[in-house]
Amino acid sequence: MSIRFDNKVALVTGGAMGIGLATAKKFAELGAKVAILDRDARAGEEAAKVLGSGGRAVRFLECDVSEEASVARSVKAVGEQFSGIDVLVSNAGIQRYGDVLGTSEQLWNEVMDVNLKGCFHVAKASLPWMISRGGGAIVVVASVQAFTAVGNSAAYVTAKHALLGLVRAMSLDYASENIRVNCVCPGAIDTPMLRWAASLDAHPEKVIETCNRMHPLGRIGRPEEVANAIAFLASDWASFITGTALLVDGGMLTPTGGMGFQEGGTGAATKS
Repeated sequence: MSIRFDNKVALVTGGAMGIGLATAKKFAELGAKVAILDRDARAGEEAAKVLGSGGRAVRFLECDVSEEASVARSVKAVGEQFSGIDVLVSNAGIQRYGDVLGTSEQLWNEVMDVNLKGCFHVAKASLPWMISRGGGAIVVVASVQAFTAVGNSAAYVTAKHALLGLVRAMSLDYASENIRVNCVCPGAIDTPMLRWAASLDAHPEKVIETCNRMHPLGRIGRPEEVANAIAFLASDWASFITGTALLVDGGMLTPTGGMGFQEGGTGAATKS
């Protein structure tokens, strides 16, 4: 048995680039009708055009997930056009930097509105469509920072931790409706967001090199590798999985003390 989404409708937020784009592409390849929601109209239209070639049903809707009215309009349009929603991938997110003292209320609210409240908005708008279909699957894109932290990222780390709580709450509340809710927690993935973050340093290539070394597998991940995990969690292959967080991190959170300690600490010193 292979993973397929024929006659299913998948909605992907933040689907114009990075992990979201790879996920929209994966669902389209697996037979789903795909709706891409993103606030970048130009990138979104291009994504839908490319992914919809060959007769695939792919639609783009400009949407700001931080605004409830924008989400409600877009999700309603998707549900009406495709006669329902079976899969929601809540992927839209932004990164902003700053510790608590360096984070303004405006910046804090911006991160929370997109990363956390945005997920709440799209879930709230999509759930009735799933319930009317007799069930469905929600996959939230969190981060390894739902379990750990990176310095100078107070708002981002907090939002990602909170997403894990929202996933667990929804998994309990909607299990009786045959709706499974899970999340994926990527490590460093080669996306425009990561490249942007690296560009803030005077030596971006060194940042990427360090990101590669953080993972025992020796490299950063590819967006399509996260998309594969998302498709699995949304599929019938994961029919008895709900309320969980799947690390897609190349082993990043495994080594005690990080890879620097593994390469130069007691474990390395005792190797024959």
